[in-house]
Amino acid sequence: MNYTENYKRIKIDIQAVDTDLPDSVEQEIRDSIDKLIRFGLEMNAVDIYFKSEGHSHLEEYSIGMRVGIPGKDIFSDEKGNNWLQMLRNVTDKSIRQHQKNK
Repeated sequence: MNYTENYKRIKIDIQAVDTDLPDSVEQEIRDSIDKLIRFGLEMNAVDIYFKSEGHSHLEEYSIGMRVGIPGKDIFSDEKGNNWLQMLRNVTDKSIRQHQKNK
């Protein structure tokens, strides 16, 4: 699954390698962007990379998120087995990086 969307004037590029994402992930992505906006990130783009490795019940997922902001971009990643929780975690990591670099 690969798609690009403009949400609140922010270009979102989603790439899912070898995996199908549940519909709830798309809404969680928008919720994550709303949260980043609330914390003052002036974004022009967000790239999110989803990857699934392993077989059936032994699958491990990984997410990488690049937040395009003026200056140096923010990148965070997470590994686990729950897409929604991992997406929340990379969002929180991005916020912490932004606050640290202010």
